[in-house]
Amino acid sequence: MTPEDFRARFPSLGRRTHLASCSLGARSVDLDDALHRMLEDMASGGAPWQLFEEQVAGARDRFAALIGARPDQVAVLPDASTGAYQVASTLDWTGRPGILGSTQEFPSIAHVWLAQRSRGAEVSLTEDPHDLAGMIDERTRLVSVPLITYQSARRSPVEQLTAQAHAMGARVFVDAYQAGAAGAVDVRELGCDYLVMGTMKYLLGLPGLAFLYVREPERTDLPPSLTGWFGRTDPFAFDPTALDFAASADRFRAGTPSVPAAYAADAGLRLMGLLDPYAVREHVHDLTDLAIERLTAAGERVQAAARKSRGAHIGLYDADPAALGAALAQRGVAVAPRGQVVRISLHYYNNAEDVAALCDALAELRGAARATDEEVLCAPTS
Repeated sequence: MTPEDFRARFPSLGRRTHLASCSLGARSVDLDDALHRMLEDMASGGAPWQLFEEQVAGARDRFAALIGARPDQVAVLPDASTGAYQVASTLDWTGRPGILGSTQEFPSIAHVWLAQRSRGAEVSLTEDPHDLAGMIDERTRLVSVPLITYQSARRSPVEQLTAQAHAMGARVFVDAYQAGAAGAVDVRELGCDYLVMGTMKYLLGLPGLAFLYVREPERTDLPPSLTGWFGRTDPFAFDPTALDFAASADRFRAGTPSVPAAYAADAGLRLMGLLDPYAVREHVHDLTDLAIERLTAAGERVQAAARKSRGAHIGLYDADPAALGAALAQRGVAVAPRGQVVRISLHYYNNAEDVAALCDALAELRGAARATDEEVLCAPTS
């Protein structure tokens, strides 16, 4: 599928410039159709729970295929934080208490690790994920690393870290939430033990659904401490006295998932399944190169990793990123402020005209700001 054909599935892009996929993906006709189908299923007569479960299972199967996993290695959860907690709750920190991570983690993941201190874990966070390799030792139980960092969009050396961690008897947790448009995510190549990824960003779904990949679902020190009926061997046995855990990654599930998010996830993953991930990566990198060139030429200060290690977004430094993001939104350009930068993210549906729209809106804003400053400087004093 060409970028032009893909873009045609997102008619809202004709009205607004969407450069915020690192926060929320653009709205597609496929998403609209999926939600309409959910409403129709609800009105079809009787309780449509079987249809709902088919959507959940379909989304899980498509996600598993996307990352090179088996469906039984994937659990459907509400968010990545729950995935991290489920992993942490199954690990015994006695004897090997070390958790290694970085301040480049999305805070929600790092907070789960910090909370394990009450269970005896010793948490060490370095500034750069690339430094984790030198920190792994015989006391390390878990190494946590973002595949693509959420602020700088820099790829971490997951394969290298996994090899070193496994050599020392440690396990590796990967947050791949920002990796959906940065090339193929293949757990067989990464070698990681756990991976979380959600559907609302580059996978073109809605908030409320995420996936946890577990390489060896039964290989846990302890059963998950957060559980529910979908974590059972047979959820439909309805036995409140039995706490058996499924042999598959379903053992990490808890209660009923978000039904609208499941329909949206299945639609988004169907769309992503039409694409060559390497073609997506090259298209996105070409656009980020163009944005870097044009923004730098205009005097803007840009945060960007080298092309070979870059994710799908770049950062634009500003004294007030939130205010700049709001001002751009008023001009029909959606971006995603985080920390010191305004993140500008690209997907396969974006094109050079989107980059031009951003640069034009910025030029207008910067020009207006300079004119205001000059008026203040030239104002008569009493």
